[in-house]
Amino acid sequence: MKNGFVHLHVHSEYSLLDGACRIKDLVPACKELGMDTIALTDHGVMYGTIDFYEECKKHGVKPIIGCEVYTARRSRFDKEGKNDSDYGHLVLLAENNEGYKNLIKLISVAFTEGYYYKPRVDMELLKKHSKGLICLSACIGGSVPQLILNGEYERAKSLALEYNDIFGKGNFFLELQSNDMEEQLVVNQSLIKMSQETGIPLVCTNDVHFIHKEDARTQEILICIQTGKRLSDGDRLVFNSDKVYLRSPEEMYNLFKNIPEALSNTVEIANRCNVEIEFGRPVLPNFEKPQGYTSDEYLEKLCMEGALKRYGRINDEVRQRLEYELSVIKNMGYSDYYLIVWDFIKYAKDNGITVGPGRGSGAGSLVAYCLGITNIDSLKYNLAFERFLNPERISMPDFDIDFCDSRRKEVIDYVISKYGEDRVAQIITFGTMAARGSVRDVGRVLDIPYAEVDAIAKLIPFAPGMTIKQALDKSTELRKRYEEDPVVKDLLDTSMKLEGMPRNVSTHAAGVVLTKEPVTDYVPVQLTQDSNTVTQFSMNMLEKLGLLKVDFLGLKTLTVIDDSVNLIKEIHDLDVDFDNMEMDDPNVYKTICEGKTAGIFQLESPGMTSFMMELQPDKLEDVIAGISLYRPGPMDQIPTYIANKRNPAKIKYDHPILEDILDVTYGCMVYQEQVMQIVRDMAGYTMGQSDLVRRAMAKKKHDVMEKEREHFVDGACQRGVSKEVANKVFDQMTDFASYAFNKAHAACYAVVAYQTAWLKTYYPVIFMACLLNSYMGSPEKITQYIGELRLMNIEVIPPDINKSRAEFTVVGDSIQFGLMAIKNVGLNAVESIVRERESNGKFTSFADFVMRIGPEVNKRCVESLIKAGAFDSLGVYRSKLLAVYESVMDMASNIKKKRVVGQLSLFDLTDDLAESDMIEVDYPDINEFDKNTLLSMEKEMMGIYISGHPLFDYEGRLALIRNIKTSDLMTNEDNTNLESGFPENVKDNMKVTIGGIVTDIKKKTTKNNTIMAFCTIEDMYGHVELLVFPKILEKYSQFLYNESIIIVNGRLSLREDEKPNIIVEQVTPIDVYLSEKTKALSYRTNTKNINRLQAFVKYFSGKTEVNVYDEKTSKLLFKGFINADSKVMSYLEEILRS
Repeated sequence: MKNGFVHLHVHSEYSLLDGACRIKDLVPACKELGMDTIALTDHGVMYGTIDFYEECKKHGVKPIIGCEVYTARRSRFDKEGKNDSDYGHLVLLAENNEGYKNLIKLISVAFTEGYYYKPRVDMELLKKHSKGLICLSACIGGSVPQLILNGEYERAKSLALEYNDIFGKGNFFLELQSNDMEEQLVVNQSLIKMSQETGIPLVCTNDVHFIHKEDARTQEILICIQTGKRLSDGDRLVFNSDKVYLRSPEEMYNLFKNIPEALSNTVEIANRCNVEIEFGRPVLPNFEKPQGYTSDEYLEKLCMEGALKRYGRINDEVRQRLEYELSVIKNMGYSDYYLIVWDFIKYAKDNGITVGPGRGSGAGSLVAYCLGITNIDSLKYNLAFERFLNPERISMPDFDIDFCDSRRKEVIDYVISKYGEDRVAQIITFGTMAARGSVRDVGRVLDIPYAEVDAIAKLIPFAPGMTIKQALDKSTELRKRYEEDPVVKDLLDTSMKLEGMPRNVSTHAAGVVLTKEPVTDYVPVQLTQDSNTVTQFSMNMLEKLGLLKVDFLGLKTLTVIDDSVNLIKEIHDLDVDFDNMEMDDPNVYKTICEGKTAGIFQLESPGMTSFMMELQPDKLEDVIAGISLYRPGPMDQIPTYIANKRNPAKIKYDHPILEDILDVTYGCMVYQEQVMQIVRDMAGYTMGQSDLVRRAMAKKKHDVMEKEREHFVDGACQRGVSKEVANKVFDQMTDFASYAFNKAHAACYAVVAYQTAWLKTYYPVIFMACLLNSYMGSPEKITQYIGELRLMNIEVIPPDINKSRAEFTVVGDSIQFGLMAIKNVGLNAVESIVRERESNGKFTSFADFVMRIGPEVNKRCVESLIKAGAFDSLGVYRSKLLAVYESVMDMASNIKKKRVVGQLSLFDLTDDLAESDMIEVDYPDINEFDKNTLLSMEKEMMGIYISGHPLFDYEGRLALIRNIKTSDLMTNEDNTNLESGFPENVKDNMKVTIGGIVTDIKKKTTKNNTIMAFCTIEDMYGHVELLVFPKILEKYSQFLYNESIIIVNGRLSLREDEKPNIIVEQVTPIDVYLSEKTKALSYRTNTKNINRLQAFVKYFSGKTEVNVYDEKTSKLLFKGFINADSKVMSYLEEILRS
């Protein structure tokens, strides 16, 4: 190297709009080019700081922490029009830890106070936080270069001198670049001149945006993805240089050899920058204890008191486990952590806020159980404490706490009030481009036809963490397309370059960080759109820094449970105490086994329902295992698990040691805790070592595993296990550990599943009403659960102005529809109606209603109530009410106004007539709307059909025609274990036939100027989207309109990032389909009905062909001819359904 050089201006993938340097590739590339130091200066943020710092340390490269900040033209508080939407740039580098802290402050305040299009700093902020920072004048977007380009050299020089004063002599540098842009040449010449005149030193950078020169196209594609453009778009944002790559020191020397000080200054700056970030040391808020107690003492006191409440007496097993856990907690310095979590959970429970039984590995802690943090007995269910807190693996503990979602914020507010608003922040998350998603994004940018891109994307296996590289190894067809088709090769190669890059930021749904001092003493923050403070470091980064992170999860199911328990108390005066309930009720398991799982936590997806019916759980351990098994990977164990459960004689153990460990799961390895226990019991590992081995197995670290194999086999042999058996067990554990599930987590879920199943079993009406209320505003779920109510023979009473409340309510053995579920009917309006009704009695007529309601109930609201049938009980047709409601409301409004201004006579004021009698409604003499019109109104206003359904008359036939219904495509939103909760027979790209009513249609012009359509079809159970491509739309458009009832043939499309949809191939109106099918009727049924069916068809013989197939194998069972009379066909369908 002729001269030293260090890159001081570098953008990573965390410059979300345009940085294409992956940190994990950037640092090794720097090393390969002979450089041992590099800076990170992302646009306005510090998202990548910790990743960058760690990657540099790993490769022996010195990290320089920095940021290219945005500068306000005036004050950071000025936010008016174009004057303040224009901003400059400055590069700031942390010289030392004081500078690092000042950089954090600057970036944070730029967001919290200076945000206007971009997070901006101003001169006041720079002066306040300049210590320990080195400043560069930035690219041509910087304020100094911009003034130069505007021909204002003297102002530029004056500004440079001001920066020089702020940061101090030798801490501000004029930045030169070489990127083949004419403007840059002009700027460079002026900056050199300015340096000579002012003594401000020069420095050269390359404003690195990608690593290799050939990555310029990748960066262009990335910008197109972020801005929603295609490469072919003429108005897309274009980066004007392909020279902003990671140039070698030799290249930089050749560019700036005539200005040697600009090169040498990069090295001087690099030598001065020395920031050390400390990891692993816990930084916990101080918890206020009662006087005379240390944190350790107070924790032990609370723990022992809790143990007495839990167990009545503390036996040796409990005492030993508590003493062990407490010693680990105290030695690791986490007593305050337990106390902090105990405190806010106690607050929640003391204030009637429902708290979940636990979540994650924290349920393995007996101390947590005794404190009431969790509600799972870790001794009873054999849960490992070391899975949560391991003395041999120093890491922050992490309790995830579920709260009733409607009151979760109260708990967070309590924490904020206790520890201080500036010491609490939510946590950022980064949305990344997954394998299939990146292929689709890149395909769109490259203008590759959608169908081709979709076909390639679907060749990537549907599995968590799947990468394109892995997919090429697994999918023969994908590899073949990649090797033979240059377009596909380019698509996948480009996608691999972008795959995994962050594309947007959002707020973690539950994570909150609590700090000892203000959050910005530790990490940079920013504001969300709703003005919440959020950290710029993700959850993993915060944990590495030793900061306390807690997940305050809002779980809708807990709200349902809480509401149900309260309603049971109100209606039946019965206290339901789930905390002390034994979870062994056979009736509850019968509900699950019969597939009546709609609304039951974790078990309601079609796939999980089918699994439970096959599994036939009869104890909580079965439900725990079921939740653990029903995921990609472990699903392979399901047949063995079920077979062994049904016939325990089939269970074989490779060694007697395994029996005590695996007997609870019928000889199958299901849980991470079982792997840990096997290495302890069979090979003598310590508790802490067993968790380390589990982690190594899960990560498939082969070099580590081979060493571990020797250790395990040696230990097993010393305990009398043969070498052959030891190796076999080790192989089984290694194969299994990568997808093993945490039993503590599954146990927590199973408890909530049991509680919801208990409520549905014993108080079905109350439970379903509360379930409906939890989904107010979600017509799809309301439709699903009202369909379930029909199956349960629970009547849903239509909305009634004299009976309904805001929410769904229990009326005997029925459920009254809630007014809040009606479109355009707001909470204020409903409260006003209910308040008036309760104060002054029921509404006797429509006129009475309009005279008594307040201004909260407007015409739009009344129209919606009429259409929904809320006034039907008053005995007037909806057609008549819709014809007069506006004029009647106008009359009522005028009367009310006259009263207010005192224009009524004394006689009027003392008239004995009721107020409503002042209006005489002259209803027109018209008939009521027809049935379908009334149903259509209900659908429009409530999102569902209440008084009937357009498909009722067809449901019997549809059940025989279709091979899928919409409920088969509904995944359980609480199911976090499986990417797809579909039954086994539901596969991507399968041929499907479905019948239903069209409820929505949207047409869209494609880039080829043709028309395609997105339709929604609804059956009795829910709805699904239909994709109708141009040629199919042209052929069948006459059948695709709102409220048409159709049979659709097509292919099912399942994508991990979207709801299921059907790609339409054929559309037939239901009546046409049924009339055509009279020529040859095809049915599917089970084999038990075959003799009865044959006899029936023979008895009612006729001319219409009937083909009956086995519903499981599709094998033709028999063919016959029948008299297709409607009554005969109705009886036939009844036999088929039996």
